Parts: sequence; structure tokens; C-alpha cells
Amino acid sequence: MPAIEVVLYIGAIGLSVIGLAGLLVHNNVFRMLLALVMLEAGVNLLLVLSGFRLAGVAPIILPEQMHNLSAISMNDPVPQALVLTAIVIGVGIQALGLALIMRIKAHYGTLNMLKIREQLEFDLAAHAGVSTPVSAHSPDALAQGRGRQRSNDVNTQKDEQ
Repeated sequence: MPAIEVVLYIGAIGLSVIGLAGLLVHNNVFRMLLALVMLEAGVNLLLVLSGFRLAGVAPIILPEQMHNLSAISMNDPVPQALVLTAIVIGVGIQALGLALIMRIKAHYGTLNMLKIREQLEFDLAAHAGVSTPVSAHSPDALAQGRGRQRSNDVNTQKDEQ
């Protein structure tokens, strides 16, 4: 395999890995969107490379090439068409994601996924009219004495038995 193809494949796989790692590591919603864009770029490059031939020509048959078609190496146009479609769909997804991120920032005041999830749980619990589930061992519960109260309730139940 020629050196340029190796470099392109390494770059495509590297972009994909960086994008996937960014999705898994970051808690910031905007950084997660940027990681998704990088993952998409890596996958698109891999798709284009799947139809690429180093000495290939465009898949257009000219009259002077009709007698020697077996000797011509052509690039596959299907992956290119798929990538073109994927780019258009990706831009639409990025625009929708950015609009949602702006709405989330306006509503919750943060882009931290953990804080958004916590606030969303509180909002859903308040809307449903139920109390928010809290672990007895969470730092907040221990600071407010709920953890000790629960352990005292367990000790009282053991004494009663």
C-alpha cells in the first residue's frame, strides 16, 4: 500500500477515535457536539477512501477508452455520493444540535451535562408532584442529617424486633 493511503487511513481513524473519545469524556454539551462533528468527518473520510484508487480515474468512459476498459482503474462513485449526502445531513444535525444547545443554555444557565441532568430530574419530579430520589449516602443527605436519620431508623427497627 502506498504511503499516502496509509497516512489518509491513519488520519481518518484518528479523527474517528478523537471524536468518539470526546463524546465519552466531555461533560460540556457544546464540546460533545464538536466531538460528534469530528467523528462524522473521520467516518466520511473512511467512506471516501473505500472507493479511492491511487491510479484511478473518474468513472467516465470516453470513446477512445472503449477498446481497453479492463486496463483502466476507476474510482468508485458510490461512496462519494454517500459522503455528499452524509455531509448535508450532518450539517442539518449540527444546526439542530446548536439550536438545542442555545435553548439549554438559556433555560438551565449551564452547558455541563451533569448539572443539566440533575436540574432536569428536579424539574420532572416537581412537575409530577413527587419527591426527588436522593441517596442516603450522598454528601447532601449526610450534611443535612438524613443519612444519620435513616441509619437510626434501621437501628430502631432492629431493637424493636
